[in-house]
Amino acid sequence: MRAMTRSLPAPEVTGHGPLGADAGDGRDGDSSADGPAPHAQREAATMKADASGLNFLAPEHGFLEPDRADAASPEAARAVVIPYGLEASVSYGAGTAKGPAAILAASHQLELYDEEFGYEPCTQYGVATLDIPAPDVSGPGGLKGAIAALSTHVDVVVRSGALPLVLGGEHALTPGAIAALAVRYEGLAILQIDAHADLRDGYQGEAYSHASAMRRALDDARVSLVSVGIRAISQGEIGFLEANADRIAVHWAKDMATWSIDEIVAPLAGRPIYVTLDVDGLDAAIMPATGTPEPGGLGFWQTCEIIRAAARVGEIVGGDVVELAPIPGLHACDFTAAKLAYKMLSYALMPRSSGPGV
Repeated sequence: MRAMTRSLPAPEVTGHGPLGADAGDGRDGDSSADGPAPHAQREAATMKADASGLNFLAPEHGFLEPDRADAASPEAARAVVIPYGLEASVSYGAGTAKGPAAILAASHQLELYDEEFGYEPCTQYGVATLDIPAPDVSGPGGLKGAIAALSTHVDVVVRSGALPLVLGGEHALTPGAIAALAVRYEGLAILQIDAHADLRDGYQGEAYSHASAMRRALDDARVSLVSVGIRAISQGEIGFLEANADRIAVHWAKDMATWSIDEIVAPLAGRPIYVTLDVDGLDAAIMPATGTPEPGGLGFWQTCEIIRAAARVGEIVGGDVVELAPIPGLHACDFTAAKLAYKMLSYALMPRSSGPGV
């Protein structure tokens, strides 16, 4: 594997947000031995708190077609993909540890030309993929420590001037990415596309569960939330939602027929935005490869329209695609997740042109 490095200053350690500077009191969880990708484990290409550079996967192992024009210059990329196959608190179907590798592999099959833009967007902004260790929840930090480690990776990417896109992995990882961005972007808003509210204050004894992802992100009082596609929520979450109506706007899947995209994105206007896309936000008919599939979800183009509208009214500064649990032989789900990841980057970083269909 060819070594690629971008020189950077050491990351800052901050006590802001729900994770704080000390990640040592989390709970242990079960971890898949597979990790996000074999090549991410066999190299000693780790990014530590005092690192002087970022290590990138060689193009043949990274996001998108390896022979594209920008692939040879990862240090110039405006988008950095972070594979993070976290799997520790899943509560139904398993397999999210294998999500990043499946998305990366499927991304090599994507057409780079995008008819919405009229060109190949990635060659204009450039994409690189980090080579980092698989998440470790076996140590004293447990799941909280693994989430904090992701926060460090995201922080260094942001400080390099690039937009971070995390490929999960379970949704528990999201508060880590948001913690790194909330200290840098005042008024950060989360756009959540999801079947589940994820507002529980812990689940099955784990405060940092995937079912608590948005609750932990909202522990930071500077952050607000717009949730779209919700169709599974507990009674306890309803109480928290009602008590925090000034910070949370929910657009229920049951009301999809009468949604106004302009109304959905209105609270995001003029603000930095973090987009978290849980693939179970999509209808289970087109996305069965997830641990907790729900019927009655979004379609592909509905999802694109919402992210595109958010990018139009605000500034997408980071995001993630999470909860893909690949099903052997069912490549369509991996491909759909990869295409949505590419779309998210392009909406965030490039204006649309006058190509066919625009």
